Amino acid sequence: MDNDKRYTGKDLLDMGCKPGPVVGKLLDIVNSRPHTPAQIQVLIAAHAPPETLKLHAKAAPCQYNISADNEIEESNVAAVRATMDAVLKTPCVIEGAVMPDACPAGPIGTIPVGGVVAAQDAIIPGMHSADICCSLMATIFDDAKPEDILNAAHKATHFGPGGREPHRAIALPEALAEAVDKLEYTDLRDIARNHMGTQGDGNHFVYVGTLESSGKTVLVTHHGSRGFGARLYKHGKKIAERFRKELSPETAPQNSWIPYASDEGRDYWNALQLVREWTRYNHDALHELTAVTAGADVTHRFWNEHNFVFREETESGNVFWHAKGATPIHNDFMPDTDGVQIVPLNMAEPVLFVKGERNANNRGFAPHGAGRNMSRTKHKKRMAARTNEEIFATETAGLDVRFYSSNIDISELPSAYKNADSVVEDMAKFNLADVVDRVMPYGSIMAGDWQRDVSWKDLRAAKRNAKKQRNRSDRRNAKQQLDSSIDDES
Repeated sequence: MDNDKRYTGKDLLDMGCKPGPVVGKLLDIVNSRPHTPAQIQVLIAAHAPPETLKLHAKAAPCQYNISADNEIEESNVAAVRATMDAVLKTPCVIEGAVMPDACPAGPIGTIPVGGVVAAQDAIIPGMHSADICCSLMATIFDDAKPEDILNAAHKATHFGPGGREPHRAIALPEALAEAVDKLEYTDLRDIARNHMGTQGDGNHFVYVGTLESSGKTVLVTHHGSRGFGARLYKHGKKIAERFRKELSPETAPQNSWIPYASDEGRDYWNALQLVREWTRYNHDALHELTAVTAGADVTHRFWNEHNFVFREETESGNVFWHAKGATPIHNDFMPDTDGVQIVPLNMAEPVLFVKGERNANNRGFAPHGAGRNMSRTKHKKRMAARTNEEIFATETAGLDVRFYSSNIDISELPSAYKNADSVVEDMAKFNLADVVDRVMPYGSIMAGDWQRDVSWKDLRAAKRNAKKQRNRSDRRNAKQQLDSSIDDES
């Protein structure tokens, strides 16, 4: 073979190079100057992908902090165990824990809600899910009536799809906006601005009550990072899938991971921290707007997340604790905690303020709520003998419960959730955390069944329009980058 030959990808494959991005990389090297076949073989060997990682033969250790008192709960616990057994065979996983509110969240092998999974030097996007940094914030008011705070919160917030109306827009702080604009993922810029001041739908809520210890009025909000986090999650899943195909094809796609030591891993970790900052500000903005609207003075405010990843530096490297619907109580996980965490149950039960220390059972976590024993659809079928209005009247008697869309969503009423007392009992039984105070319920706001009045055609059109807007945003961002590069060159 002539040493001046221009090699092709087929030449490299014939010489034993594995298909993939490495082919292009090697072509650039071998065609940059003359290489002998022997030299090329050395390069191919040096750039060979590592041996793929096999699933653990046995599931990694797991602490189960959950009881079952009836047949439905026994079925739920069995399903949780089955899926955790599969999750804990993922090669990078070293241990797990299950909280009392656990329930399956997808096919076998998907981390359940209420699941905690520790991974060595790896971030697993599927284990924080699309609702990154789903979290709670509590504000205690000095002297305000619950009804005034609930009314003010109803004016301040926004539930349902999309962003706020233009005349109600809440601007990002300049520093936060600049940080978002510097992210590698350029399609996050517009959505970070458009979804500020919104709470979404599902189990997200505004809850108002009175503190058991003092009678002071308390506002609690529950929501995550909205479309901002959801788009980052999509990027994370794509990146992790590329690594999965190279590192561990046996691993289930939902458990694919991004090695933290990689450039992609560090970029993703930094983006997660910005999503956390964005989400905290989103809560804070709604609480501030509520306080201003009500003319109320704030005594104290604190928050915590529960759909997130927490990094711990150990002698063996970085351990990443993935909490899918589990509340961190280990203070080292949170840079801005005052030591008290928030655990809601359902709209008719108190919101718990808890404290705890890391131990062999909790591994640094507590429940994030009451959890479910069955899916929303199954619950609706089980309740089909009565009208939504009848169910609502029975389950919210004495409370001021509102749905932002004006349509009742029975899948968010108390009967859709586990028995709150059993979750609290398990929290004590397994020494997970101590209840230090309770917010007694006055009323709440949720999105409600906003899709009921929307035809499938309108929903499809809305999704199509949203995609067009994203595409326009992508093209605009690409043009801005091009213009910027031209300016730099000139």
